[in-house]
Order: sequence, then C-alpha cells, then structure tokens
Amino acid sequence: MIDNADSIPNGTCLEADVCVIGAGPAGIALALDLSERGFSVLMLESGFMKEDSTTQRLYEGEVADSRLHSPPDKYRQRRFGGSSAIWGGRCMPFDPLDFETRNHVPHSGWPISYEDLLPYYARANELSEAGRFSYLAEDALGRHALPLIRGFESQRVLTNGLERFSCPTHFGSRYAKQLRLAPHVKVLLGANCTGIRLVPDGNAVRTIDVTTLAGTRFSTSCRATVLAVGGLETARLLLASRDVSPEGVGNFHDVVGRYYMCHIAGNVGRLTIQGPTENVRHGYELAPEGVYCRRRLAVAPVEQRRLGLANAVARLHFPRITDPVHRNGVLSGLFLARRLISYEYGKRLNDGNHETTAAEYARHLLNIATDPVDTMAFLMHWLSHRSLAERKFPSVILRNRTNRFSLEMHGEQIPQANSRVMLSDKVDALGMPQLHVDWRYCAADIDSIRGTLDVLSQEFAASGVARFEYEAETLEEDLTRFGAYGGHHIGTTRMGTDKRTSVVNADCQVHSVNNLFIAGSAVFPTSSQANPTLTLIALSLRLGHTLARRLATPHPVTAIDEEFA
Repeated sequence: MIDNADSIPNGTCLEADVCVIGAGPAGIALALDLSERGFSVLMLESGFMKEDSTTQRLYEGEVADSRLHSPPDKYRQRRFGGSSAIWGGRCMPFDPLDFETRNHVPHSGWPISYEDLLPYYARANELSEAGRFSYLAEDALGRHALPLIRGFESQRVLTNGLERFSCPTHFGSRYAKQLRLAPHVKVLLGANCTGIRLVPDGNAVRTIDVTTLAGTRFSTSCRATVLAVGGLETARLLLASRDVSPEGVGNFHDVVGRYYMCHIAGNVGRLTIQGPTENVRHGYELAPEGVYCRRRLAVAPVEQRRLGLANAVARLHFPRITDPVHRNGVLSGLFLARRLISYEYGKRLNDGNHETTAAEYARHLLNIATDPVDTMAFLMHWLSHRSLAERKFPSVILRNRTNRFSLEMHGEQIPQANSRVMLSDKVDALGMPQLHVDWRYCAADIDSIRGTLDVLSQEFAASGVARFEYEAETLEEDLTRFGAYGGHHIGTTRMGTDKRTSVVNADCQVHSVNNLFIAGSAVFPTSSQANPTLTLIALSLRLGHTLARRLATPHPVTAIDEEFA
C-alpha cells in the first residue's frame, strides 16, 4: 500500500516489525527483502512520486566553501526513489582490498570482509537491472573479447576491470507497483522524520516523530528502525535528536558527521596511443544480456600496497570540453547547451568556475559549423540510443579519430575527522536544523593520484604502444576543479568495532541503540574507487538478513497489519 501521510489521524502511533525511513535504493531494497521474508514494514518517505519543490527545499543548507562542495539540496532528490531519479546508472562492486586495514590509508579497515558482502552483490545487481554480477571483461564479454589497448600488457596495471550500467533504474518507478502490492508493507509519502525519541536510558528507540508539511503529526513504534536517508541526512537526523542524548543519538564520542568523503575526480593529462584507432576499446561494449559495459585502468592491488596508494581507476576520456581547440562539433554543442543539462553534468561541462570569453564562444560555434557530419550522427545516435531507449546509452562517447585521450580519474578519498557535516543555526520549514557541510580533501589524496598516474605513465612507456604525460604543477587544480564529486556522500556514520571512532557496528546497528540501524553509504569506513550505489544496496540486503535473524519471527498482528486485512 502507498498512501499520503496526511491521511493518518493526528496523534496516531503506527506499529510494524520494521520502520524504514527513506525510499531510495537502500530503503526500497531493504523493504522488498523484509517483505519477502514475511515481516511487516512501514516505510516513511519525505517526498512524493514526482519532484516537489517545497519538499526539495527541506534539503537546503550551507557549505563552508562553495568552490569545493555544491549546496546540499543539489545532487539529491527528496522523492520516492530518492536520487536514483537522477542516477547515471554506473554499477561496480568494491574491491577486496577496500575492506582491508591498510597502513597507508589512515582509518581504513571494515569490520566485515569482501566475502561477507559477496553473497548479496548478485541480488543488488539484479535490483539495479545491471545484468549478471560479472565485472571482468573475459567473463562478462567472453574470452574472445578484444583488449582495452592492443599490445599493452602489464602486471602492474590491470585493464580487464569493468563498469556495468543500469538502465538507469529509477527505483521509485521500477518498484512502486511491487511495494504497493506487497503484503504487510505500507509506504507513506510526505512523511518527514523530525525526531528519534529514545527510552530514558538511551539504549533503544521508543518512537519516531513524523510531521508533514501540511501539519499532520503522528509517531511510529516499531521493533526495529532503519535510517536510509543518505549520507548527509542520516547525520543530520541523529545530531538533531537531542532529547535524551544532548550531543545527538549515537554521538557520545563526537563521530557522527565526521569522516565525510566523496571521491577525488577529474580529467588529467594526455594519452597518445600508437597504431590504428581500431586497437583501442575506449567506449561502451554490450554484454550478451544487453547491458552496457566499459573498461577501465587500475593499479594492481599488490602495487597499491607496495607503493602506498589509495584505490583509483582511470577511464579513457575526450579532451577538456571548454577548450574549443579540440575542433569537435559535438563537444562544442554540448558545452553551449550546458545550461539545459542536469546540474551535475552541466557543472562539469562548465569546467568548474571557468569564465568563457566571446572569442571562445565564437570558436565553439565555428566547431559546430565545420563538423556537421559527426554532430548530426551524434544527435541521431543520442536520440535513438538515449532519449527513446529503455536501456539508455550511458554517456557521451565520441568517435576515436586520433588515439589521443585524457584520463578521467576517479579515486578514493582518505578519511579525515575534520571533513564533516554539522548542524547550522538555520532551520527548515519543519523547524529542523539545516546542515553546514565542511568537506575537505588532503595532500595525501592528490599525492596518491599522482602516484597512480606515475605508474600508468611508466607502464605505457615500457609497453612501447602509448605515451602518457601530465602537468604535475596543475594536478591538484585538475582534480579539485569540480570539488567533491557528484552525489557520493560517504562515511558520516562509519562502521567499526571501536565505539570511539565509529557509529555503527558490523551489523549496521548504532552502537548505543540496540534497535536502530543505518542503511546506505553513510556507514562506509572508506570510499573505494567505486561509485557507492551497488555496494550500499548489497549492504542493505545484508542488513535485511541481519534483521530477519534478530527479529526471528514476524511480529503478531499489529495496527499496521490490520489495515491490510
């Protein structure tokens, strides 16, 4: 059942086995899993089926440095399906190395292993509509698949890793009917959690306060409560719930909101590959099941450990789009249309804070006028394979005419306690404190990418088939031009065994509150090279298994169950 929260009478207390707060990929995956196991689920979602500007403004807040981090209401969608509504669809698992304690990555080490999460990745892939859980080219594409770069062989640099792409799947649209028909599931839209109320000794959730923008107020009392509201909002809600714990729920050691990570990313250098263009597989390839896949470069784990490098990957990419000297009509057309494109990609097309001159505008127009064939071919391909396709072509890929590329880097960020989110003095329309976001990177983040680039450069040179060069003096600028990358909000309620340096345990339970759990990337201790979506879904499914074990058997019929009779 899916209903509007304003249909609930004021003062009502709803009951269920599990209350899931947030209907993004983590919350929806968990609700489906628990429902299939026979448990009653109450799902509270602040937004509605479609974007609502008034609700979206509840995400507003402030940032310490607008050059480094976008406003908190960007990149995220406060609606049913969460930010999967604007997701690019990139799926990849974390690497086994990511779960290890690495001496060269301070605060690294998960309390679970890759093997602990592995059983849940296949189902996460299925829910994401990304095909099989297969992320090596020889397995996913077949043993006769051509190499990324013909003639390039290296023990230090791996080229057989893949990214797989979802449709991209809007979890709200895709699973609304399933949730609507699921027995013992009730989804309430427009339901904003405004407080976590603990029992007097603070070791359990007593009730959850719920408020609508229209003024309806009610509460929930469930055997377990799960916060699945994203890396920023989870910290905000814990910090703002101060009736029993003045410092905020789970925040006895001032860890909630700290160790905030995204990814270090940017286009770097010039890669020139010898031989014909047919020797390079720089674009998307189709797996047998029809899923788009793309290769990437990565330094082998043994080399990362030996050289003290954080995890990172590199993708072959086109030159910087703002510079019209590329003479490419497609790139110039995208640049001129950047204000018609979504916030995230439009910002990247604008090259951060780049100010375009009139001469540059004129040169971009000239590129379009003198490159009509490729421009028209691109538009036709985009229309048929992106705009009108159910499984959409993931991103812009240009025809390789020169074997010259930049490297698009996507790197792990080293956890820092002083990179954090806090409550500000301002409040939203519901009276909830807004967030103040102070995201920071450190010199070690840049140095690690530099080390990765040096390994790539050495191995390309040794192969004799390619040459890679980059400007060391501008590397930091190149990697921070867009600030914190995308909507990857990670680590604000990190997982660990030490209560002094973590918020949740290996079961994603808040250390000090035995029936409060967190689902999502907020619990990741480290950020890996990978986008977080696939792993946060897998971790949510693991949490479903944990909750089923803890709750043992479905609760006797409760008020919420009676509504489904």
